[in-house]
Amino acid sequence: MSSPDSRPLVLILCTGNSCRSQMAEVILRKAAGDVLRVESAGSDPSGYVHPLAVKAVSDIGLNLSEGRSKNLEEFLNEQVETVITVCGNASQVCPTFPGQMRRYHWGFDDPAHATGTEEEQYAVFLRVRDEIDRVFSAYGLGRVDQAARS
Repeated sequence: MSSPDSRPLVLILCTGNSCRSQMAEVILRKAAGDVLRVESAGSDPSGYVHPLAVKAVSDIGLNLSEGRSKNLEEFLNEQVETVITVCGNASQVCPTFPGQMRRYHWGFDDPAHATGTEEEQYAVFLRVRDEIDRVFSAYGLGRVDQAARS
């Protein structure tokens, strides 16, 4: 396998980088193993990772407790191979990165806007997590298969 510095960088973008892109980052990182370098960022970062996002991924054995809401500007000088936006707002403001080969938009509801009791809000986080898990796990496994054939 490639050294960590030479792995293709996949950047997952959202507006606030507090929920969807954070969950997608840890899910894709697990699915892709050491084939990809996976990061997430926001066009207008919230400055925190939503506690219900942390809890939702911990329920499937992933750790987001050390997650940090990052600004996409941190990656402007990086060789980003693939950009994946998970909200429409980020898709509209997404810059083109040097060397960028692929760009995808896979939109998901924003669980941070869920209303009701904490239990009702958490149910929305779980639904969105499961949707993200299906899409990003499949993508990650596909990239692993692609790397194995190369």
